[in-house]
Amino acid sequence: MDGIIPLYKDRGMTSFDCVSRLRRILKTKKIGHSGTLDPAVDGVLPICVGSATKVVEYLMQSGKVYQGELVIGRATETEDFEGKVIEQAPVTTPLTDEQIRAAMAKLTGPITQIPPMYSAVKVNGKRLYEYARAGEEVTRPVRHVTIKRFELVRNRYDAVHHEQHVFFKVACTKGTYVRTLVVDLARSLGYPGAMKWLTRLESGGFTIDQTLSLNDIQALVAHQTIDRYLYPLDYALKDYPTMELTASQWKAVQNGGWLRATEVQPAADEVVLKYDGATKALYHRTADQHYKPTKMFSVK
Repeated sequence: MDGIIPLYKDRGMTSFDCVSRLRRILKTKKIGHSGTLDPAVDGVLPICVGSATKVVEYLMQSGKVYQGELVIGRATETEDFEGKVIEQAPVTTPLTDEQIRAAMAKLTGPITQIPPMYSAVKVNGKRLYEYARAGEEVTRPVRHVTIKRFELVRNRYDAVHHEQHVFFKVACTKGTYVRTLVVDLARSLGYPGAMKWLTRLESGGFTIDQTLSLNDIQALVAHQTIDRYLYPLDYALKDYPTMELTASQWKAVQNGGWLRATEVQPAADEVVLKYDGATKALYHRTADQHYKPTKMFSVK
């Protein structure tokens, strides 16, 4: 079995839990996911099966879109509602849509982030959450990400608890910590904040309405119709230009051979090479006017 499945990951499961269960359902070990989702986050998790595991990195390069809720007025140790409250500050005057949108605009574009202590980032061979649980501090690496869109969906003031509830939508590059982004939004408005919930709407070129649940997949396997719902390996490469190889060119490519720039059309920086309609390789242009292998997908 080879292909890509846009999985809907439920809250409460780790990404590894999903892969583990799919290995049992699909009866194959060759499975990988593109982009970890925290257990508290639900939504799109593209799964690569069989030979499609070779394109995991290309699925991960695509942007992601999330929607969620930020509560302004309290902070937690994990930056979301999974952790204990470590700071509170009542919002005595409701924040306006204009104030929030202005603060969002300042966090749009290229930004730097420091991953939260409760995250899976590794430092010196240990994950940050391991340091956090042990009460140890460690220098965290700085990440450079791009926030393509940061939009206010709805804004509600809770006069009973003196908190502001900000419903948002964000489009961002891989590696973005959305809970850190919204906590920074709260701080820029002068208050502590914590993310209440988060759903990934898009990832790997898939939208949430394309996803299948684990139960859906199990039923499709039982009815022997899962192949109809597998996306081909090409789906991860759909943004690259393609070229159909001649028989002589394919013979060279099979052995990892180079192609002259004059042989390749269109003359792009990277080109997907196909033979007999099947995707075989991704080649890139070099300074010496040749195309060399970036990734081989099949030599048969």
